[in-house]
Amino acid sequence: MLSSKLIRCFIAVSVLMLTVIAYAEEAANGDHSAADSFRGKAVQAPEDTKQYAKTLDKAIYSPFVELYVLEELKQQRADMANIKHELMQQILDREHNSVDRAVAYATDTVTYFFYLIAGASTILLIVGWNSLREVKDRVHSLADEEISKLINEYESRLDMIEKQLHQKSQVIEENREEIELTQGVQSLWLRAGQDPNISNQIEIYDEILKLKPDDCEALTYKADAVLELGEPQWAANLCHQALKLDAENGHAFYQLGCAYAAMDHKEEAVRYLQRALTKQESYREAMSEDPALALLSDFQPFKDLLDPSST
Repeated sequence: MLSSKLIRCFIAVSVLMLTVIAYAEEAANGDHSAADSFRGKAVQAPEDTKQYAKTLDKAIYSPFVELYVLEELKQQRADMANIKHELMQQILDREHNSVDRAVAYATDTVTYFFYLIAGASTILLIVGWNSLREVKDRVHSLADEEISKLINEYESRLDMIEKQLHQKSQVIEENREEIELTQGVQSLWLRAGQDPNISNQIEIYDEILKLKPDDCEALTYKADAVLELGEPQWAANLCHQALKLDAENGHAFYQLGCAYAAMDHKEEAVRYLQRALTKQESYREAMSEDPALALLSDFQPFKDLLDPSST
């Protein structure tokens, strides 16, 4: 629409210009001489222009042409004003449309953004609730596992402590029994040392052997008491029992030598007495004073045994 109006204005202006040019040529042909005179006078005397205008017979332009030109100019001004108004209106409409689109875009953006936030919040809420429930269940399961581990660990520790206490109780009980046994044996030894009766001493040694069957010392002392009662064979048997328990018992060898001396087995007696000396040198003095070895006093190997220089 705007382009068609511009074309029409251009055509009107062109027609107006052609009309003005044609009329000017006609006026120039009719009044050529007057014009030349006017130009000559104007050149010579510009101050006579007004007087020259008064001498003209007719106007240069006719009223019809002037009216037409004025109407066209007026119409052109009106068209230009309308065109300007339309241009301004189109510009304003475009600006309004741009503003409306921008506002709509901003509104849609904000709306979609809030929709997005609402959807994300809903998803996060659902996922978060499930996650919290899973975390809660996981925490409970982990707590149960840790508590079970602690309970099992402490139960194992308590079982171990209970076993250790039981073992220590057994050791204490055994030690208590051993202490009681030792105290009983010690009291019996005291009784045997204080009782001068040989038979009573033998009974006491038997009680000691009942409490401690592997007591070599009780066997050798019993052999000594039996030997004093005149039972060398019995004494020898007791000494052999003691040597089975302790093959390095010097007192058992000494009592065995005394028993064989009483049975008049001099060579055997000297042999066992010599072994007793190898275990303990102090038996040499006891041999020289012991009445149980009086039968060996004239036996040369025994004399040699008593002489330290001979060994």
